[in-house]
Parts: sequence; C-alpha cells; structure tokens
Amino acid sequence: MATKPRAPVTILSLRKLSLGTAETQIKEPKMFTVEDAVETIGFGRFHIALFLIMGSTGVVEAMEIMLIAVVSPVIRCEWQLENWQVALVTTMVFFGYMVFSILFGLLADRYGRWKILLVSFLWGAYFSLLTSFAPSYIWFVFLRTMVGCGVSGHSQGLIIKTEFLPTKYRGYMLPLSQVFWLAGSLLIIGLASVIIPTIGWRWLIRVASIPGIILIMAFKFIPESARFNVSTGNTPAALATLEHIAKMNRAVMPEGKLVEPILEKRGRFADLLDAKYLRTTLQIWVIWLGISFAYYGVILASAELLERDLVCGSKSDSEVVVTQGDSEESQSPCHCHMFAPSDYRTMIISTVGEIALNPLNILGINFLGRRLSLSITMGCTALFFLLLNICTSSAGLIGFLFLLRALVAANFNTIYIYTAEVYPTTMRALGMGTSGSLCRIGAMVAPFISQVLMSASILGALCLFSSVCVICAISAFTLPIETKGRALQQIE
Repeated sequence: MATKPRAPVTILSLRKLSLGTAETQIKEPKMFTVEDAVETIGFGRFHIALFLIMGSTGVVEAMEIMLIAVVSPVIRCEWQLENWQVALVTTMVFFGYMVFSILFGLLADRYGRWKILLVSFLWGAYFSLLTSFAPSYIWFVFLRTMVGCGVSGHSQGLIIKTEFLPTKYRGYMLPLSQVFWLAGSLLIIGLASVIIPTIGWRWLIRVASIPGIILIMAFKFIPESARFNVSTGNTPAALATLEHIAKMNRAVMPEGKLVEPILEKRGRFADLLDAKYLRTTLQIWVIWLGISFAYYGVILASAELLERDLVCGSKSDSEVVVTQGDSEESQSPCHCHMFAPSDYRTMIISTVGEIALNPLNILGINFLGRRLSLSITMGCTALFFLLLNICTSSAGLIGFLFLLRALVAANFNTIYIYTAEVYPTTMRALGMGTSGSLCRIGAMVAPFISQVLMSASILGALCLFSSVCVICAISAFTLPIETKGRALQQIE
C-alpha cells in the first residue's frame, strides 16, 4: 500500500525531464556555412552558365598571348628586327603580366574578385586596340606590355569558378576549362592565316579584341564570390547570391542561419610565407615558373622551327635577307620568312594536342591525386623535350609537338587547380596572383631560349627545357599537402 503513490511521482518526474530536454533542443538555432550551402545546392544550371562565361576568359587570354607567336614573323619583316628584338616583345608582355599579377591578387582579396576581373578586361581590351595603331616597334612593345598587365587579372575568373563549384565537381570541371584556351588558340591561328596575308596584322589585332569586349557585357550575369562576401562581413549579399544559385538550380538552401567569421586580415603577402604554408608556397612557385617556361617554350619553339626550318640543323631555302635603301651591300641581319598555309596547319594540329590528354588528365587528378598526376606529366614533358631533337620528318615533328603541347597543357591544368584549392579564402587570390607572377619569369626567359639560343644550339635549348621539367616533377611529388577531395578552406 505504501509503494502505490510513489510510482506516479517517479513517472511524472521522468516526463518533466523529457520535456525539459525537448525545450532545450528546440531553442538551439541551426547554422550553416558557405561550404555547406555550396555542397547542399549542388551542381546545376548556374554552374553551367558560370563555366561558359568564366571559362571564356581563357579564350580571350589565349588569343592575346598566342597573338605574339603568329605576328612575330610579320613585325620582324616590317621593322627589320633582330632575334633579340622579337624575343623582347614576348618578354615585356610577361613582364607586365608578372608585375600586375601580384597587384591584382592583393586587390582581389581586399575588394572582390568580380571587380578586378572587370577592370582587367577593360584595361586589356583598351590597350589591345591601341596596339593596332602602333607607329613603331617601341610603341608596339610598350602597348603589348600594357596588354600583359590587363591579361594578368583574368585568373580571377578561375577563382570565382573554384569558389562556387562543389568539391566533387572541381576535379572534373576545372580541367575542362582547357577547352576554352584551346578554342582561343585555334581561333587566333585561324584568323591569322586569313587576315595577315590579306589586310594585315593590324586588323588581326582589332578583330582579336572583339571577344573580350563581348565578354565584358556577359559578366553582369555572374555575381561576386559568396566566400569573399562572407569573409568581409557582407553576409546578406552572400546569402542573396546563394539563394539566387539555389533558385537557378531548382535546389533548396540549408536550414538555419548563414554564419561565417569576419576575416579582418586578408590579402597579406606575409601569410603566404607563414610556417604553415612556407614550403608549399615555395614549391608551388618553382613549379609555376618551370611549367610556364616549358609551355611558352614549346609554343615559341614550334613557331621558330617552322619559320626557320631548324629541324636537323638545316636552314630554310625560302629565307630572305631584307635590304635597306638602294644599296645592295646594306643588309639587315634579320631573316624575313612569312608563315605558309602549311605552317598554320602544323600550328593548328600541335595546338589541338592541348586537349588530347584532357580525359587522362581528369582521371589522374581525381584518382591519383593532384601531386602524383602532376609529377608524372612533368616527367613525361622532360622526356619529350629531348625526343624533339631526333632527326625526323615533318610528320614526326608534328607528332612530337602534338604530344608536348598535350603534356604542358595537362601540367597547367593541374597546378591551376592545386593552387586554387590549397590556400584559404583570405589569401586564395593573392596565392594565385603571386604564383602567376612568378610563372611569368619563366615565360619572360622562354623567348630567349626558343628564339635566340635555339638558333645556335637546338640540343642545348632542349636540354635546358628538359632539366627544368625534371626539377618541377620532383617538386610536385614532394608537395606537403594533397587537395584531392579536400573542402576549400575559409580561414587558415
């Protein structure tokens, strides 16, 4: 009889505890980050538009860079230039690129990726058009240097793509961006084969400026990076962007409130050399420098081999010595040899090689990882540079150039992805900018190897290119961080 009243008291007490626990759980607010939102929304129509518009920045950049290779024989003849003067044009373009890569990277981490991308395109289009009116060689060099300054900001398009893509799609979509670089390269070579022999190189530059001007108008459809907005405390803008993406993709947003820490320290050069990232940064710089040296070395060497017919040490029979004035004894030391239709075809075939290994590159990046994939392709690049010295037929030369272009393009694909993934949002643009800047040192040196040293010793030039690639392969293999399957870091 005494135990009966105790039972309900015990049950009532347990119910109260249960209710109390439920009330506590209800009061806990749900929160999510930009990374959570990007992964929850997934891939959809917004990302397709992003891929097409931001990927097209590669078309414009490729046209501006490849323009020098197709115009070099013409300006050599028109202004009677020596080898070092032709090489200086390319070097100065990359000098401008080097200086402004760091500046644009700093500004992008502080003021936004989208703004810097727009400024760089306006800058590049303006000075590219002015180049077509250059009255002399000096003016041509100066104006192309200004174009190089503008082109250096185009990498912000890749950063915007990277920051909006879900993790599992980055390894597939970013390498496919190589299609746009290929399209730009093929377009400028095709235009050159038609325009230069008919209405001249100045009109080629004017026509080549049109895609950049059109693309500027398409930028309004792409918003500022949500990751950048939350890092600056502009959470409402980031939330509006994410909601817009979810609506376009017909997806749902995560439940709760968008919460990210406000990052006061952004875009500081010292952060790249912090103990956590020092080794990674230094090795990335070495790899970028070497890849650029090899990439532009292949492009310019291809043009040089075709223009001067240096295969197997022979000289071109169509080489012309330009005379100055009425005197036959006064001769310019330059060689005037215009590209024939067959030369343009060879350049197109070798350029198509840039996408030949793309499927294998995508598989390697996603299954072997970024580091191992890059070290393998860099080692193969070193080997094929040496094979280029083999005395072979025209078809053999085209085959070697085709495979070399495929390998160097795969190298660029992988290092672009790795650099964008390894750094946190606070210094991602600066990391990409400084890497792009260091890479232009290699591009600045490449013309003097491909256009000057190669004229004296093909084997010496090719051995130098191969040695640099071996160093890069070792550096890639020993990188301390693997970014395969790793979420983008918001803070250090």
